[in-house]
Amino acid sequence: MADKEKMTIIVFSGEMDKALAAFNLAIGGATSGMEVTMFFTFWGLNVIKKNEGGIESKGIMRKMLNFMNRGGAKRLPLSKFHMLGMGDWMMKKLMKDVNFPHVEELMAVAKEFGVKFVACTTSMGIMGISKDAFIPEVDSFAGVATYLADAKESKINLFV
Repeated sequence: MADKEKMTIIVFSGEMDKALAAFNLAIGGATSGMEVTMFFTFWGLNVIKKNEGGIESKGIMRKMLNFMNRGGAKRLPLSKFHMLGMGDWMMKKLMKDVNFPHVEELMAVAKEFGVKFVACTTSMGIMGISKDAFIPEVDSFAGVATYLADAKESKINLFV
């Protein structure tokens, strides 16, 4: 049997609409029989952070950054028309009206289809984020060398 075709997605953004697009693409690839890996880096780490609680950090700058940037799939802002949270509320209402799943539901579907979630250790180090800050669905913690090895073997590489 031939190896599965592979797809990698770098999730750089921590914004709801971009996370929705990334998960739609991942699910599409996985349901087409591809092996899909999502590599969450910098602000994209917010997508896979726990919704509850704060983040323990060392140093005043990291503490301030993580206080302002708590993350979690329930707290992702829109990239446009955020309007102090009103845009998020409106988008979630519109999605509900047409039975479109929210980010957390798409994450669960992606996991059901075997999509791998990888958190970037380099970004975690810069931002002072520990493994404890992430949801249990994260499969691994790795750096750019791991991503590049996956990307090198992938038929499709996307940056969201």
